[in-house]
Amino acid sequence: MTERLPMEINVREFGDVSILDVHGRLTIGEPADQLHDALQSVVQKGAKRVVVVLNGIPQIDSSGISTLVRISIKLAREGGVLRLVCGPGRVRDALTVTRLVEAIPTFETESAALANFS
Repeated sequence: MTERLPMEINVREFGDVSILDVHGRLTIGEPADQLHDALQSVVQKGAKRVVVVLNGIPQIDSSGISTLVRISIKLAREGGVLRLVCGPGRVRDALTVTRLVEAIPTFETESAALANFS
């Protein structure tokens, strides 16, 4: 049996943008809850522009996708915006199949996501 590594989330600021670098499987249970709590925390601190970098995630499920949708809606209600960074691969395919890339602007690079705010 393989041991599940805990998800790692690093939060950093770039000007008035909060950037969350996420590493590990974004799946039901603790990982999705962990991401939700981290996003909730930056929103409560007043962040209006948030970028979530998903390039360190090998797998995402409906629970992880739901977490991103809930925060996107919450931010929009408060006048904020969420952007995702996700290069090609399994996670990008999952975001495309669920049409999340149409609901939440998704970019291949962090610089493209940041440029989208200006």
